[in-house]
Amino acid sequence: MQQRKLGMSGPLSSEIAFGAMALTGVYGEVAERDAVATLDAVRRAGITHIDTAEVYGSGENERLVGRAIAGVRNEILLATKFNFRQYAPAADRSWTQVIDASLAGSLSRLGVDHVDVWYLHRVPVDRPIEETWGPMSRAVEQGHVRYLGLSEASADTILRAHAVHPVTVLQSEWSLLTRDVEDEILPTIRTLGIGFVAYSPLSRGLLGGRIRRPEDLGERDWRREVPRFRDDNLARNFAIVDRLAAFAGVRGLTLAQLALAWLLAQGDDVVPLVGARGPAHVTDSAGAAAVTLSPADLRELDVIAPRGAASGDRYPAEYMPGLVR
Repeated sequence: MQQRKLGMSGPLSSEIAFGAMALTGVYGEVAERDAVATLDAVRRAGITHIDTAEVYGSGENERLVGRAIAGVRNEILLATKFNFRQYAPAADRSWTQVIDASLAGSLSRLGVDHVDVWYLHRVPVDRPIEETWGPMSRAVEQGHVRYLGLSEASADTILRAHAVHPVTVLQSEWSLLTRDVEDEILPTIRTLGIGFVAYSPLSRGLLGGRIRRPEDLGERDWRREVPRFRDDNLARNFAIVDRLAAFAGVRGLTLAQLALAWLLAQGDDVVPLVGARGPAHVTDSAGAAAVTLSPADLRELDVIAPRGAASGDRYPAEYMPGLVR
């Protein structure tokens, strides 16, 4: 698999990255042996960029990733995230101490002395970005982190953070069914030379070709609460998905490969972040790296899935107000 540079001055990443979130129960239980086999398949596919977060599985996801890369740490671009929402206010420690403790916990669970990319998982709603970004930048100076990234940040927040310390990469949702970033955020980061990691490139499975009805989701699958997977929204979204699947089939591609190839065609600064719960899904996704879509293909896809075509919000209602800040 070829590599891409994350931003003007960032690290090299495999063209496709792997997000480990689904391996620790978010979409239903995954047996340890299946999780290990999935991470083995990631390496065999040539994917060298692995992404996790302290909040996934209450830290177990980081432990799982740490065990998987223990013998090959120097071959992996390792990313994790600080999620301030899980830290209750405490009178006996400062915000800087909370940030430092978060990183120390991630390093311990991962079993490493540094991470390559450390993201702010979401932008705090109750304090200026500078109050978080400044303390996070100290970790770079101390050698515990190589590069800093933001997730789901607005153009204004990106500009303000970048003025304090370089933002190397932005991780936000982008897919054929979620194209909001194209309006203002994408032009901003390209002006600043910031790379883009696209999470949920398969729109949480809608573009994976395996979900056809709400009953296809397990009882503990949180997507049951996501508006795009509910009632009439799901039916309208599948009308788009069916047209995309037909487009892919004519070209000998799986739907997932088409969706990922579309993202890869959006620019050399874009790296899709795929998730999987089994080796077969990893192999399928990795196949997108060998696909080249023509300009005519891309124009036709814009007709099938134009901006704003998806029906329903991408998160449950309680998450939406503070999502992009």
